[in-house]
Amino acid sequence: MENRIAVLAVIVRESASVSALNELLHQYEDCILGRMGIPCRDQGFRLISIALHAPADRISALSGKIGRLEGVTAKTVYAPQEEKKETF
Repeated sequence: MENRIAVLAVIVRESASVSALNELLHQYEDCILGRMGIPCRDQGFRLISIALHAPADRISALSGKIGRLEGVTAKTVYAPQEEKKETF
């Protein structure tokens, strides 16, 4: 399957889920290009953006697992795929 580029946006409102989230990110580290976290503790949440390069099914699997964590929301945005041009 062809690799895709995507950004996974994660909002964590339940601090008890942070270790499970980090474990998932560790399991998928081969797909992660980089990540940035913004702790907004005084507002009661954390923001994390994760840049990914992997097959769409792996990206979707990670997003789904993260989204099932208690107090965690995850949404994925995929970069447009380039159209393959026919060569003659």
